[in-house]
Amino acid sequence: MLDVRGLKKTYQTDARAVEAVGDITFSIADGELVCVVGPSGCGKTTLLRCIGGLLEPTAGEVRLRDRPVTEPPEGMAMVFQDYGRSLFPWMTVHGNVELPLRQKGIERARRGELVGEALHAVDMAYAGDAHPWELSGGMQQRVAIARAIAYEPEVLLMDEPFAAVDAQTRADLEDLIRDIWRRYDITVLFVTHDIDEAVYLGERVLVLSSSPTVVQEDVGVDLPDERDQLTTRSDQGFAELRKHVYAQIQRAKRTRGSEEQAPSHQPA
Repeated sequence: MLDVRGLKKTYQTDARAVEAVGDITFSIADGELVCVVGPSGCGKTTLLRCIGGLLEPTAGEVRLRDRPVTEPPEGMAMVFQDYGRSLFPWMTVHGNVELPLRQKGIERARRGELVGEALHAVDMAYAGDAHPWELSGGMQQRVAIARAIAYEPEVLLMDEPFAAVDAQTRADLEDLIRDIWRRYDITVLFVTHDIDEAVYLGERVLVLSSSPTVVQEDVGVDLPDERDQLTTRSDQGFAELRKHVYAQIQRAKRTRGSEEQAPSHQPA
């Protein structure tokens, strides 16, 4: 479904070039749910924006069903961390979810069906006439998720979507994503800074190194497909996976620290 091949991203400033993404290669099969974690500042968001066609990589390529991604493709939708800025406050919930469908040229009756189905899927069917500012943060993020799935994407990209909500809401939204993933048979790439969340949600966890970023390890998550917050998180297998991923991220941090502290070997 999705191939990332030799992806690199360098930001050029007046003073110097900053290599944010070093050399990333991985593939995601049709219908997989893959999570991405790594040290703070390792380029997770940069990577996701390159994959979504929002940033042009310096080198390498992204392919969706073997088609090169050079701009945001119709086959992808993205959910951002900042739900407050991704929803239009002057539009109703229904209008926010419907907007991309209008831009896609879908006829009115079908738009209504897609919006209704998506709001029902995120348990927000009752709020179609409300405005985002009338809803809690968790409810607003549900609307943002509804807008994404109403678009009927092949791939759903999620950039730390639950970082700004409280712990209880976060747990509910994690279960919502697992439910949507199964219901819609969609491919999901989920970026998070939370190790527990990555292990709980994913079939695989890609652990990124410190910047310039590479895939340090691709960890298979051998947990039952049916998961819940109590049983899964108390499972010994979950604890072992969490420990392993945590150790990998700490290793990445130590590597960065040693590189920053290494003395220069340039001649005087």
